[in-house]
Amino acid sequence: MEWSLESVREMVAGGMQSVRECEICALAIAMCVLLLFMWYCYRVGREHGSSPLRGRYLAGPGRIGGVVGGFMNTDCRGRGKGKLGSLLEEQNGFAFCQSSDCFRCTSAGESLNQRLYHSLQDYAKRYTWSGMGRVHKGVRDQGRYLNSRPTIQRPEVFFLPDLPSAPFFSREIQRHDVELLEQSFPALLAEFESIYHQPPARSGSSLPPGWKVNSTPRGQWWTYYLVNQGTPLVLNVRRCPRAWRVLGQLRTFIANNVFGNACFSVLTPGALITEHYGPTNVRLRCHLGLRVPPSCELVVGGEPQCWSEGSCLLFDDSFLHRAFHEGGEEDGPRVVFMVDLWHPNVAAAERQALDYIFTPGRLEDREGK
Repeated sequence: MEWSLESVREMVAGGMQSVRECEICALAIAMCVLLLFMWYCYRVGREHGSSPLRGRYLAGPGRIGGVVGGFMNTDCRGRGKGKLGSLLEEQNGFAFCQSSDCFRCTSAGESLNQRLYHSLQDYAKRYTWSGMGRVHKGVRDQGRYLNSRPTIQRPEVFFLPDLPSAPFFSREIQRHDVELLEQSFPALLAEFESIYHQPPARSGSSLPPGWKVNSTPRGQWWTYYLVNQGTPLVLNVRRCPRAWRVLGQLRTFIANNVFGNACFSVLTPGALITEHYGPTNVRLRCHLGLRVPPSCELVVGGEPQCWSEGSCLLFDDSFLHRAFHEGGEEDGPRVVFMVDLWHPNVAAAERQALDYIFTPGRLEDREGK
């Protein structure tokens, strides 16, 4: 190749043209990347800013209404004011709980959806997203889970995905707490006797202090709560120091969120608790039999079981369940001590997050108050 001024000019011109062509190509690539990034930001912002739960969470009948199939919510505190509160507190028959203090009777709607999701985001900012995969998945897709669940298991409030499901569980899965409760049988029975045989709380009432009447189609169902929806009832606790001490020794008692309850539960002869669902599958309900006459039965998910005095029965109350006492007046009432324990497959990190999200009062809508 012969070098000349003309050939050098041609090489320089060709090089400059190649550079210009490369700049155009690089600019086009950069613009494509920028457009993709802007689209990604838009999708993420829409997902987290407006909440994917909008309009889907707790939709449909039977959700957070306090009544499922004519059954008044067992976890309701019944703290209505004045004559209405007294009526709801002691009415024996079908009734709608309208207590503003009851989490499960909170009106379903868009604001609750947002508060639930925002509470999870707030927890993650304060602590960590580590171990929150199932909780995030459950919160994000709650509407789909609740509305697509089979009718045999359909929790009213919150469903945590990928948990083993069964109507009844072996006592071995919560062995420590089951054995502790069974060892405390004599003390709990004695404490029940002391509060059950007190004189009526006021004239015209058949109830001793601290007892509530729940709605049933027939018979009577009384409950005496020590903890209701994660909140201790101070006066009742003072009357039952031994039962309170037992609760404090349990390792898996749900003590810090609205899904946790502990109470004495009484069914009179002829009583029926109609079919209903519990609020969540993250808990197991434990019944310690205190007094169990014949012809008493608990049916969960279509499977019948009988209580036994001094023994615990563990079941998932997010399954459709009912209870009845078909004995005669001479048999006396059926009495159990009921506590809500964590499902054994809910990890410690998930329990901490759920305690934070469902802390009593956290999800209350305070707008307009």
